[in-house]
This record gives sequence, C-alpha cells and structure tokens, in this order.
Amino acid sequence: MELIILCSFAFLAGFIDSIVGGGGLIQTPALLLSLPKVPIPTLLGTGKIPSLTGTSVAAWQYSKRVQFNVKVLISVAICALIAAYLGAQTVSLLNSKVLKPLILFILIAIAIYTYLKKDLGNSESKEIPEKKMIIYGGLIGLIIGFYDGFFGPGTGSFFVLAFILVLGLDFLNASAYAKVVNCVTNIAALSAFVFNKQVLYHVALPMAVCNMAGGLIGSKLALSKGNDFIRKFFLFVICLLIIRYAYDVFWK
Repeated sequence: MELIILCSFAFLAGFIDSIVGGGGLIQTPALLLSLPKVPIPTLLGTGKIPSLTGTSVAAWQYSKRVQFNVKVLISVAICALIAAYLGAQTVSLLNSKVLKPLILFILIAIAIYTYLKKDLGNSESKEIPEKKMIIYGGLIGLIIGFYDGFFGPGTGSFFVLAFILVLGLDFLNASAYAKVVNCVTNIAALSAFVFNKQVLYHVALPMAVCNMAGGLIGSKLALSKGNDFIRKFFLFVICLLIIRYAYDVFWK
C-alpha cells in the first residue's frame, strides 16, 4: 500500500515538474511521511531516481520542439553544479530558518507580479547577444544553483522565472531550458547518493516509472496548450511554495 501511494505521488510530481518544476513539493513529503523510519539522506537519494527519469523524459519531449542554445545551457549547468555544491556545504554554517521569511516574501512578490503581468512569458521579449546570454545564464546558474543546494524546493520554478525575466524567453522555452539544467543537477546529486549507498532501489524504480509517465503526459500537455497554460500552472506551483514556506515560518 505504501508503494502504491508513493507511486501515485511520483506520477503527480512528474506531471507538475514537467510543466514548471516544483515536483519535489509533492514527492519529497510523500517519502518522508510514508517511510518515517528510513534515514532522511536515504529518502532524498531514493527520490532522486524518479526525479531524474521524469525530468529526462520531459527534457526529451521539449527538445523536439525547442531549439536550445547549447553554450547558454552549458554555462547555466556548470555554474549551477558548482553553486549547488557550495550551497550544500553552507547549510551547516548558516541557519536556514533566518532566511526562510525572506524567501516567503520573494515568493509572494513573484506570485503578485506574475498575476498582474498578464503577458509575462507569452512570447520571447528580448533579443540578447549570445555572449551576454552566456554570462547572464551563468549568473542565474550560480544564484539558483546555490539556492538548490541550500534550500531546494521550487528550484525548477525559479529557473523558469529567471529565464523569462533575464534571458527574455517565453514560458515554453524557459520550461525546456529548466528541464535540461535540472537533469544535470539531478545526475550530480544522484551520483553522490549512489556512491554513499543511500538509495532504496525497490522503492525508487517503481516510482521512477510513474514519474516518467507523469513527465511524459505533463510535457505533452504543456507543448499542446502553450504559454498561457504554463503561466497559470506556474502561478499554481508558486502558491504551493508560498503555503510550504508559510508553514515553515509561522507554524512548524
């Protein structure tokens, strides 16, 4: 029964994550609640396999419709990897509770801005020279990669918004870029968990199949519905993040 429940949440997580990111909001709490006796690092490692498979399927789907700038992708991915490692190392030095109210404020501001700006991400809004895109992409990778290592939840959604506001992409292209970057960071994180033997394969593999199915359906839906649908889904995920951080700040 626990495995059936986890597979159901893995499907939902893959579906949400393939559109705008944020699948970890669904899958990670499900693992923590369903397997309370398992060490947290092992649960996080277990969750990385379905996350990677679902993200990979979504990235493959997007790649059939989106023309990537490989140099920009490499810049973002390398910087995100380095920054995520540094962020993970910083967790033990800083008290994350101090910064959570700031993250909550930023999320509320993002939700209001996205809601009010109806044309946000409806079309590519900027023509930026490739060299600047590589530099800006690297900075995005550093900032959000550090956040991924330090906090984590909603990393994909932050990548989507940054690609729209800074690089001038539309929601569809921004989601595609975010999926590819997430694949790279997930591979790096999973390698560490596998090396440390912190993966429950009998749980991770069935969840991976379900996450892949969710990712396939979600990415196809996003490609068929377009930017307006992705924008609404983005707002939905940001609201979930606000609830999550509000709980951490005021009640946890």
